[in-house]
Amino acid sequence: MSDVSKNKDGAPKVGFVSLGCAKALTDSEVILTQLAAEGYETSRTFPGADLVIVNTCGFIDDAVKESLDAIAEALAENGKVIVTGCLGAKTFQDGANMVRQLHPSVLAVTGPQATREVMDAVHTHLPRPDRPFLDLVPNSFGVAGLKLTPAHYAYIKISEGCNHRCTFCIIPSMRGDLISRPIGDVLREAHALFEGGVKELLVISQDTSAYGVDVAYRTGFYEGRPIRTRLLELVQALGEIAEHFSAWVRLHYVYPYPSVDDLIPLMAQGRILPYLDVPFQHSHPNVLRRMKRPASGEKNLERIARWREICPEIVVRSTFIAGFPGETEEEFSHLLDFMKEAGIDRAGCFAYSPVQGAAANDHAGMLPAEVREERRARFMAVAEAVSVEKLKQRVGCTMQVLVDSAPALGKRGGLGRCYADAPEIDGHVRLLPPQKISKTLKVGEFTKARVLGTEGHDLVAQPF
Repeated sequence: MSDVSKNKDGAPKVGFVSLGCAKALTDSEVILTQLAAEGYETSRTFPGADLVIVNTCGFIDDAVKESLDAIAEALAENGKVIVTGCLGAKTFQDGANMVRQLHPSVLAVTGPQATREVMDAVHTHLPRPDRPFLDLVPNSFGVAGLKLTPAHYAYIKISEGCNHRCTFCIIPSMRGDLISRPIGDVLREAHALFEGGVKELLVISQDTSAYGVDVAYRTGFYEGRPIRTRLLELVQALGEIAEHFSAWVRLHYVYPYPSVDDLIPLMAQGRILPYLDVPFQHSHPNVLRRMKRPASGEKNLERIARWREICPEIVVRSTFIAGFPGETEEEFSHLLDFMKEAGIDRAGCFAYSPVQGAAANDHAGMLPAEVREERRARFMAVAEAVSVEKLKQRVGCTMQVLVDSAPALGKRGGLGRCYADAPEIDGHVRLLPPQKISKTLKVGEFTKARVLGTEGHDLVAQPF
């Protein structure tokens, strides 16, 4: 839980719970920044807060349960709760709001990306202090506001919503169609984050590849320079800013459109990290058609091979769905073969979940839950074998590692990540104690390390 309680000056306190994906996290950061700007403080406990805000997730059943449990806990321990986020937009089949029906005592319910509505509810139930900070937000990154991540990395959301209508997904019904942020605003925020000490910037959205489609790639401005609102130009500019601060830029949620090919040379040149998080979801053309996935999925093997020709160091991470309605054993076997042939470096897999409102629920051939879960387990066994083999190829290499943890300045070793490891979803580099007594490790700084071996999904390396 992140928290906003009364301090010695009597400032009102707001408890804050942020659940779900990195995109929801950035929504939380915007709300917390506004709360701080208006003089509210955070509380470390539910009982110590004057009210609690719960930013929810509603994408799959497990996330819905976690969100509802968090609301129930906040109500039990505090009693005054405002709900926001994706679950806040979710309804039952009769149109009734799910949160309102299950927790009628909540003070207010909003959907995602609703800072103004959340603040209106806060003002109604917990009037703002007499002396707000206005433009001065303590512990913030200037125009980038407050962040809930560790100080050395941050997420930056470049757009909201999605124009696709994938049959397994209900995100567009909750977050709407694509709305791209002005490119100048994105670049100013990125500069503020780097200037504030961020060493790794993670670019996120629902569909990163589509950035600028909704505004016809119109020209924006950054520091007086015209720049098209398009992913290629955005990444070029981010790479230039990052280079000035010796920092990393990492791309997430990149659909495999042909236009993505233009980004790979920038990775080969070291302008951005040679890392792509691409949500393939499946490999078989028939399943992809039933999913209504964008792009030409049958060409993904060719595309990945071409990426590796241009940039041999590239790491591809992806997510997949096993047991989609109507998926045959042959189609599933095609997916396993794809994993092996494509050599996906990092992969996650969900057993299909019949989320309420998803069009795929009406497809013929819904598989029993045990079959879906069994296929997920089989997929992960293959994915882990591929990943382990890819990791073994790094033994003997020297890598730049961003330090995430370093007790006693690293004298006992530490934990870090190389370019192949996004925070929280990929592996780590386990750093051994430095051999040189003068060598120290510091969180948020880079160190060179030689890979000595592997340990599960992690590398073991010696700093030098």
